[in-house]
Amino acid sequence: MFVAAHEWTLPGSAVGDAAASAKRVDLPADGTRDLYRRLAGGVPDEATRNASLVFLRQALEQAAADDSDLPGSPHGLAAWMHESAQRAGDSYRDYLLARKAGAPRRYFQNRAHALHFLRAVAPTKLVDGAWLYGLLSHAQNPRFADLVATYVEELGEGRADKNHVLLYRKLLERHGLNPLHGLPDVLHTQGVLQLALGWNARDFLPEIIGFNLGYEQLPLHLLVTAYELNELGIDPYYFTLHITVDNADSGHAQRAVQAVLDTLPRFGDSAGFWQRVQAGCQLSNAGVGTTDVIAGFDMQCEVEAIFSRKRMTGQGAHSDYCRVAGRSVNDWLAQPDGIPAFLAALEQAGWIKRDAPVGESRFWKLLQGDKAEMFGVFSPYELQVIHDWIRGDASADGQAHDEPPLLPGRRRPSFRAHSRLVQHQAGVFNPGLLKVLETSQEEAPDPDLQALKAELAASVDAEQQRQLLVRAMSPELHWTPAGLYATRRFMQSTA
Repeated sequence: MFVAAHEWTLPGSAVGDAAASAKRVDLPADGTRDLYRRLAGGVPDEATRNASLVFLRQALEQAAADDSDLPGSPHGLAAWMHESAQRAGDSYRDYLLARKAGAPRRYFQNRAHALHFLRAVAPTKLVDGAWLYGLLSHAQNPRFADLVATYVEELGEGRADKNHVLLYRKLLERHGLNPLHGLPDVLHTQGVLQLALGWNARDFLPEIIGFNLGYEQLPLHLLVTAYELNELGIDPYYFTLHITVDNADSGHAQRAVQAVLDTLPRFGDSAGFWQRVQAGCQLSNAGVGTTDVIAGFDMQCEVEAIFSRKRMTGQGAHSDYCRVAGRSVNDWLAQPDGIPAFLAALEQAGWIKRDAPVGESRFWKLLQGDKAEMFGVFSPYELQVIHDWIRGDASADGQAHDEPPLLPGRRRPSFRAHSRLVQHQAGVFNPGLLKVLETSQEEAPDPDLQALKAELAASVDAEQQRQLLVRAMSPELHWTPAGLYATRRFMQSTA
């Protein structure tokens, strides 16, 4: 299948009545979030498709005012790609050197901050690759081979464990970040653009090629995000997968450049084609970016937002037995703008002790523990935010809300360190595990691994080694629920 001339023409009077009528369609009253839901929910109806055309037009007009760092000619793209990758690599190297010298994390204050980020970018991640969907109708056209191959890889090439959207959905579920209601419209902008391009490929082929060019380059923030998620005990695989597949040698970044060069002969160096590719590339930066989401996190505001969401269901569910600052809880919650004052009153009354272990706060004991009166009221994500808000600066250790306090002088194991121990637990009775531990390359020294290596090296008794592993994998050393399950299964098999 080859592309007809009209498919390279900017939508307007020449593309028929549908595109012309789209100019007269206003964006949905409910905004970007509603349009996202309509585009992602299945095959869109004509009104939704027209609304997406309007959205794309407006976004392209706004992007046209932004400066582009693309070269003046598509023939300079290969050098541009490699220079971009080199800058990201150099900056990441500087970041690692700073971290090894004792610098704090650049992005995430604590675990709550990282989870907030994962949830906030979910509308984009859950439509990963959608901008290429419309190119499947050109799968037999060799000029689109690289783009179609990229889309198929986004889908995991038929493997669920490699499908990018499924990987992110599982990441959300693992940390209790669903549902996604309450996310503001602006966080859906990039997702709407990707969906709109996918559903309107017939009218925006050059823009899709340009969008893919910009989106598939390796950014610094992807490298730093993966590093810090791992450090906080959160699986970084979704992000590390994109680091590898987007490489500039044989990955999606290189294919994106090749796709421009493959389709260029259709126009022969046409200035109009290149302008449209540049405009599409600019769209890949539209909306709230990764670093903007990270910088926009405010712990106090997030806690107040969580309590405000619970206010409507909780204002009539409390007895008058407990009073705070002379007022019943129902009375406090009846005030739409009273949450900040309510939280302050809880602190003053001693129900919440900020900058202290959560076990010292009576309010936290209502949420977690045996016979907790408010068990299940807050989601795992909300509990993490409250947990880290109470602990203050101490929450930088990355402790999960359902983990006991870290022992003095110990650091929470990274996700990869934990995974290695789980994967090699069956080899604990021979020198194999010790060899794995000694040859493992952790990004930063891990005291827990060092201590375990020393104890294993000193032990000559198999039963003692077994006990060491059980202790290393116990809740007291703060392993994730998945790791605990694996440990229990291992213990049952060796009983």
